[in-house]
Amino acid sequence: MVEQHRVLDAVAALVDDGRIHPAVTTVLEPISAQTLREAHSIVEGGRTLGKVVLRGWE
Repeated sequence: MVEQHRVLDAVAALVDDGRIHPAVTTVLEPISAQTLREAHSIVEGGRTLGKVVLRGWE
C-alpha cells in the first residue's frame, strides 16, 4: 500500500508539472441524457483508447 502511495504521488507530480497528460479521445458536451447514452455506448463498445469526457450542463 505504501508503494502504491509513492507511485501515485510521483504521477501526480508529473501531471502538476505538465510533463504528462491524460489521453482524452472523446469530448461530449453538453451533459444531457443523449450525451450520457452516447458515452455509455462508446465505453461499452470495448474499443475505447483514452478517456471519454462529458462536460458542460444544459
